[in-house]
Amino acid sequence: MRFIKFNDQQVDSFLFMELSDLAKALTKQNEFEVDYSVQSYLDPFEEKIYVSHFWDHREKNDMILAMKSDIYLRCIGNFYFTNYRDIGLFIEQAKKFKLESFAKQLCILMEDLRLEEISKRERPGTKRAFEIRRKLYRKHFKSQLTIHQERSILTDALFNSLYLKLTARSPLEELPRLSENLDRAFPFIESKLYQAYDVKSTKEVIRIVLDLMEVLEEILEKDMLNTYFYLADLPYESFEANSLFDELKRKSKLKNKDKLADAKKGDEDVHGDKLPTWHSETSKPTKSFLQFDLEQGTNTTISGDGIVREGDDGDQALAMVQGTSKQAKKNDYSKLEAMENISEERAMTADYAYGKENKFAIPVFIEAKSPLPNEIEQYKKDRSNILLFQKKLKLMIQKTLEHKRTLPRTDLHIGRLNKKLLRILTDDNPKLFYKKQEKSPQIDAVFTLLVDCSASMFDKMEQTKLGITLFHETLKSVRVSHQIVGFWEDTNEASKTRQPNHFNTVISFKDSLDPQAGPEIMQLSPEEDNRDGYAIRHMSKQLLTRNEKQKFLLVFSDGEPAAMGYERNGIIDTHEAVLEARKMGIEVMNVFLSRGEIEETTKNTIQNIYGKYSIFVDKLDELPEQLFPLLKRLLLKTI
Repeated sequence: MRFIKFNDQQVDSFLFMELSDLAKALTKQNEFEVDYSVQSYLDPFEEKIYVSHFWDHREKNDMILAMKSDIYLRCIGNFYFTNYRDIGLFIEQAKKFKLESFAKQLCILMEDLRLEEISKRERPGTKRAFEIRRKLYRKHFKSQLTIHQERSILTDALFNSLYLKLTARSPLEELPRLSENLDRAFPFIESKLYQAYDVKSTKEVIRIVLDLMEVLEEILEKDMLNTYFYLADLPYESFEANSLFDELKRKSKLKNKDKLADAKKGDEDVHGDKLPTWHSETSKPTKSFLQFDLEQGTNTTISGDGIVREGDDGDQALAMVQGTSKQAKKNDYSKLEAMENISEERAMTADYAYGKENKFAIPVFIEAKSPLPNEIEQYKKDRSNILLFQKKLKLMIQKTLEHKRTLPRTDLHIGRLNKKLLRILTDDNPKLFYKKQEKSPQIDAVFTLLVDCSASMFDKMEQTKLGITLFHETLKSVRVSHQIVGFWEDTNEASKTRQPNHFNTVISFKDSLDPQAGPEIMQLSPEEDNRDGYAIRHMSKQLLTRNEKQKFLLVFSDGEPAAMGYERNGIIDTHEAVLEARKMGIEVMNVFLSRGEIEETTKNTIQNIYGKYSIFVDKLDELPEQLFPLLKRLLLKTI
C-alpha cells in the first residue's frame, strides 16, 4: 500500500464527502460528482463539479468556506441560472479575438459575480463563504497587479484591476494607471463595468464583454499569460435554448422523440410536456388546468407496465389513479416507494453493490493450502512467542465468565425471597426476589481479521503474522469463531473494465476452532495493490450471515488504499464502506502498521477513514504487546 498525495497534500476524505453531499443536495442530482482541478467549473456532460486547487494551503476554515463557495457558484448559480447555449455561441465568437483568453476570463468573471449575488439571495447562508472568497481573491489580485505593473504585462494587469474594481466595496475606487491608451479608454471601460452590476442574464453579460472587446482589441497587443478563471470549451450547442438542464434534471429520459404536428393557434387544447396550473395564488389565469412533467413517452399497456406513482396530499380527492397493491409490514405504508423509483434503486444497487468505484472489480476467492513443514515450524515459533499473552487473556476471560456466573441477580419478580422486605410498604412495585446461580455466559461474538497484502507490506508481514497469531490462538482458546483473510488486487491482470481482487482465506470460520488450525497464517505474503473499500464490503457481507450478536472487523494495513482507478476516490470509498458496515452493526477497526514514526498527516487521513477506532503501531517488534490491550478490551466487551 502506498501513500497517495494530490497537489502536495493528502485528500481530506471528510471534506471531500461533505462537498460531494452539498453538491448533490443543491442540484438534487445524485449522479453529480465533485472533483479537484486547477480551476473551478461545472461540466454538465460529465456531470462533474470541479473545485479549485487555488484554495489549498490556506487557513483551514478559510479553505473550507472558499471550496464551498465554488460549490455554491456551480450548483446554485451555473446549474440553474447560466444559459450554456449563449456561452457556447460566445466561445465561438471569442475564438476570433486576438485576446481570446482575456475575453473568456472576463466573461466567466462577470458571470460568476452575477451568480454570486443570485446565490446569496437564494441561499442567505452562503454569504459568509462568498465573503471569504472575495477576501482571498482580492488579496491575490492585488499582489498580481503589482507584479504585472512592474513587468509591464498590461493585459494581465488590466484584468487584475478589473477584478478589483468589480469587487470594490466603494464605487469611488479608481482603476490604476497602466498606459496612455488604456487611460483614454477608462471612462468607457468604467461605464461598462457599472452596467455589469445590473445584468440579469448570461446574454447581458456577454453583450458587455463584447462591447469591451471591441475597444480593447485595438489597444492591447498580447493576450493574457495567466488563467484565473476557466471557461470550458464544451459542446454547449447541444443545449436547447431556454431549456438549460431540463434533460439533466430528468430522472428517466424519454423513450421516444415524438413531436406534435399541430401548433396551438387559439383556445384549443394542445398536449405538451409541461402544462401550467392555476390556484388562488396565481397572478395570471392560464388556459390549461393541470401541470406535470412527462417522464415516459412510450406506449404502455392498460396496466401501466407496473410504473405507478405514490399518492400525496396534493392529489385531487375524487381523482382516479392507477396503481398496484402490496402487502406492508404492520400496516405501515410510509415506507412504500413508487415502483419506478424502486426499480431504479434496484438497478443502482445491482451495479454498485460494492461501491461505485468498484463496479469493475471482481472477487477471486482462494482457499488455504495444506501447510508445508517449514510453515508449521515457523508457526510453532510464533505461537511460543505470544504464549504468555495468550494465557493471560484466556485466564482473564475465564475469571470474568466465572464471576458473571456466580454473581447473584437481585430485584427480580421471581426467584428466592430477599431478606429486605420493607420495600413491600415503601415501593409501588416491589421486586423482592433474587437468583443465586446463573448459567455460565458464553462469548457471543465473531471476528474477521482482514490483512492488507499489498507490496508495501513486505517489511512488515512477518511481524503482522505474529500479531495475527496472537488473535487466532486467543480467540481459539476462548471458543470464539473467526476468520483470517488476506486481500490484494492483481495489478498485472487489472484493466479499466476488469480488476481481479483476491481474497486468501487462510483461516475460515468452520476451521477457526480446530486445534490443528494456525500454520496456514504463514501463507500470508505481500502481493500487489489493495482496494480496501471493496474488501471491507465483502467481509461485511460474510459477517452479516453469522448469527452471533456482536461482529468485529479488524483491518491490518500500512497506508492508504491504492489500486487501478482508485487513487483519489479510494479514501472516500473506504470511508463509505466503513460507515456502511457500522450501520449494519459491525464494529470496524484499523490497526495501522509502520516501521518508524508516523506522520501527522497520515494519522489524520487514517482517522478520517476509520474515525477514532484506529490503533497506530510504530514499533512492529512490540506488536503483540500493543495488540494485547485491544484484544482484552474487545473480549471483555462481548461478555
